[in-house]
Amino acid sequence: MRLQTNLYQTTLLFLLLSVCWGQRSNPDGERPSCGHCDLRLSCDCSYGGFTRVPAVTERALALDLSFNNISVVTVDDLTGHRQLRALSLRGNRVAVIHPSAFDSLWSLEELDLSHNQLAALNHKWFSKLGALQNLNLLNNPYSCLGSPPVFQGLLRLRRLGFGGPALEELKRGDLFGVTELEELTVNANNLVRYESGALADVWPLGRVTLSLHGPFLTNGTLASAVLGDVSYPETPVILEDLHLIGNKSVQPLRAAAKRRVRHLSFHNLSLSDEATVNILVVFDGVPLTSLVLDNVTLTGEGRWERASWTDQRSFDEFYVRNIVVLNVFKFVSFLELGFLLQYPRKVSVIDGKVFVMPCRTSHLLTNLQYLDLSDNLLTDMTLVETLCDGDGTLKDIRVLNFSGNALKSLSTMSRLVAKISKLTHLDISRNGYSFMPLGCSWPSTLRYLNISGAKFTTVSPCLPVTLEVLDLSYNDLKEFCLLLPALRELHLSGNKFLRLPPGWLFPSLQTLAIQSNTLNMFGRSDLQSYKRLQSLQAGQNKFVCSCDFVNFFQSGVKGGGDVRLTDGGVHLTDREESYICDSPLPLQGEPVGQVRLSVVDCHRVLFVSACCGVALFVAILCCVLLWRLHAFWYLKMTWAWLKAKRSSRKRQRHRGDESEALLSFDAFVSYSERDARWVENFLVPELEEPRQNDGDARCPRPLTLCLHKRDFLPGHWIVDNIMSAMERSRRTVFVLSENFVQSDWCRYELDFSHFWLFDGNSDRDAAILILLEPLATDDIPKRFCKLRKLMSSTTYLEWPREEERTGEFWRSLRNALRREEDEEY
Repeated sequence: MRLQTNLYQTTLLFLLLSVCWGQRSNPDGERPSCGHCDLRLSCDCSYGGFTRVPAVTERALALDLSFNNISVVTVDDLTGHRQLRALSLRGNRVAVIHPSAFDSLWSLEELDLSHNQLAALNHKWFSKLGALQNLNLLNNPYSCLGSPPVFQGLLRLRRLGFGGPALEELKRGDLFGVTELEELTVNANNLVRYESGALADVWPLGRVTLSLHGPFLTNGTLASAVLGDVSYPETPVILEDLHLIGNKSVQPLRAAAKRRVRHLSFHNLSLSDEATVNILVVFDGVPLTSLVLDNVTLTGEGRWERASWTDQRSFDEFYVRNIVVLNVFKFVSFLELGFLLQYPRKVSVIDGKVFVMPCRTSHLLTNLQYLDLSDNLLTDMTLVETLCDGDGTLKDIRVLNFSGNALKSLSTMSRLVAKISKLTHLDISRNGYSFMPLGCSWPSTLRYLNISGAKFTTVSPCLPVTLEVLDLSYNDLKEFCLLLPALRELHLSGNKFLRLPPGWLFPSLQTLAIQSNTLNMFGRSDLQSYKRLQSLQAGQNKFVCSCDFVNFFQSGVKGGGDVRLTDGGVHLTDREESYICDSPLPLQGEPVGQVRLSVVDCHRVLFVSACCGVALFVAILCCVLLWRLHAFWYLKMTWAWLKAKRSSRKRQRHRGDESEALLSFDAFVSYSERDARWVENFLVPELEEPRQNDGDARCPRPLTLCLHKRDFLPGHWIVDNIMSAMERSRRTVFVLSENFVQSDWCRYELDFSHFWLFDGNSDRDAAILILLEPLATDDIPKRFCKLRKLMSSTTYLEWPREEERTGEFWRSLRNALRREEDEEY
C-alpha cells in the first residue's frame, strides 16, 4: 500500500514538473489572450476559464485574473508588464509560482493571491516588489509563513492579509520588515502555536481583523496572546467566526480590555446570555465607545440584567446587522436593559426583522442622536408606536434612517417627525411611497431628505424648502418644477427625465446627478442656467449624438478624464465612458467622446444649400451650354419628328402598305414668303406648264410641285402638313436665300424637313438646293449640321444673274427632278 502511495506521488510530481517545463520551454506556444481592457487600461479577464496566464497588452495598469483555472505562474507569464499596478489571481488553483515570476512588476502596488493552492510561501516572489502596498495571501494551504521572512523589503506595504485553514504556527520575526500597516487581516482559526510578540512589532496599526475560532474555544491563552499583541486604544479590532458560550470563551477579550481598546467588532458571532453578561463584565469601566455585531445569533433569552451594575457610560455607538434571535418568543423586553440604552448616541439595528420598537423603549434612548432601523419590517402603524405618535420623544435625534421598510404614507411620516426639533437628516428610501401630498409639516431644521427607490410620478410642495440635499433617484419622475432655493445637491438618477430640470429653480445647486434617465442631450445654455453648478453626473442616458451635443461634449474633454463643460467650471464627475450614443443607429453604442461626425452630418442645411447652389449653377451652365449647342432645338424637333412619324405610320396603315401609291408630287418646295414671287413667277411656270425644250426633240412631261401656300390642308397641324407633303413628294427643293435663313416660318419648316431628309432610315434621294443669291455656308444655322455638310459636299444649283444662262439652269433642275423612267427616253 505504501509503495502504491509513493508511486502515485512520484507520478503526480513528474506530471507537475512536465507541465512547468513545457510552459517554460514554450511559453507562447498555445498561450491564450485576453483583450477585455477598457480605456483606463484596466483588463478584466476574470471568469474566463483560463488555465494559463493569458497574454494582455503590456500597457495594462490593472489585470484581474480572478476565478479562473490557472495552476502555474511561469517566469515568462508577466514579463514586460512594468507598468502594471494591480494584479489579482484570486480564486484560481495556483500551486506553483516561479521564484522570478514577479520580478518585472516594478510598479506593482496591489497583489491578490488569495484562495489558491499555495502550500508554501517564497520570499523571492516579493523581493523586487518595492512599490507593493496591498498584499492578500489569505486562504492558501500553507501552515506557516516560512523562513527567511517573506515580507522583508516591503517597506511600503500598508495592507496585509495572510493565513487560512492550514495555518498552525506564527513565530516572532515572521513579519520582519513590516513596520506599519493600515489594515492587517489574519485568518488563524486553527492556530496551535503562537510565539508571543509575533504581531507586536507592527505599529502603527490602523485596523486589525482576526479569525480565531479554534483558539477562543480550546486555547484561551493563545487567543489572549494574539489579541494582546494587536490591541491598541485607537485601533479597531474585528473578531470573526466566534462562538461564545460561557465565561471561559470570553476570557481572551480581557487582553483587549487591558489595552483599553475603544472599537470592537464581532462578525459571524454566536452569543449566549452568559457570554453576553461576561462581556459586559469584562469591559466594565473600559472606554469602549463602539460595539459592532454583524451576522450575530443570540441563543439566549436576553436576560442580561445581571450586568446592570457595570459601568458602560463610555458606550457611544451600537451597531447590529443581520441579527437572529433563536428564542424570539422567550426573549425578554428591552425595558430591562435601560442601563445600556441610556448611553449610546448612535444606534443601528439593520436587517433584524424588527417590526416595532415600543414607545417605552424609545423613552430609554435619552442620549440618542442617530437611529438607523433600515431594512426591517416597519409599517406606518408600527412607526407611530416607535416615534410615540410624534410627541417629540426623541428630542435630540439628528439623523433618522427608516429605509428599506414597508412605509407608504408620506404625510404620516412628516407628521411624526414634525416635532423633532433637531432633525437634520431623514432617509426614507426604498419604501412604498407612491403619492406626494400637496402639503406636509417638516421640522425647520431638516436639511437632507432621501426618498429614492419609491414610486413617485410627480413632486409637490410637500418637499421642504429648507432642504440642502435631496435624493429622488429611482422613481418615475418625468419633470421637476419646484423652487428649492437652498438646495445644494439634487439626485435624480434612475427616473424618466428627457431634459435637465430648469436651473432657475435651484439658485444654490452645486451637484446634480441625473444618470440612467432618458436624457437625449444637454448643452451649454442648459448648464449656464445653473448659477453655481460645479458637478454633473449624467452618464448612462439615451443620448442623441447630434453635432451640437457631440461638439459641446468633446470640447469640454480634458486630459486625464476631466471634463469641464462650461467656463464657469461644471465638471463631469462620472466616467466619460458612461456617455454612450443611443441614436442615430450607426452610432449606437459608441462613446460620445470618440464619435467623429462628418461635415455632411454636422452642417446638413448648409451642405444641402451649397449642393443646391452648385446644382443650380451647373444646371444653368448646362442650360446655357445646351442652348449654345441647340440641344433644346434637337429635343423639340426630335419629339415633333417622333410624333409626326407616328402619325405618318397611322396614315400609311390606313391607306396601304405601299408608299409608292402615296407619291403625288415630284418635289416639295421649301421657300421663304419673300421669295414667293420668284417661285410663283419663275419656278412653278417653268416646271409645271408644258413647253418645248430647246435642243431636245422630246416634249418634257410637266412636273407637279407641292407648295405650302397652295397644297397644305387648312386646319391641320403644320407638322402633319409638312410630313404629309414630304411623304407624298419624291424630292425636296430648298430655295435658299437670306430671306429663307432669317424667316422663322422657313426655319420652322426647314427644321422638320431636315429631320425627314436626313433620317437614317429614310430612302429618299438627296435634297436639291437652289441658291437665289450667293449664300455662304456659315450663314446657315449651325444646328443644321447635315445641311451644312451637304452644301459643302454636294453640287447645288445657283440662280444665274445672266439671263442667257437660265435655260441651262432649268434643264439641270428638270433633269434632277425627272423620274428615272423619263430619263430612259
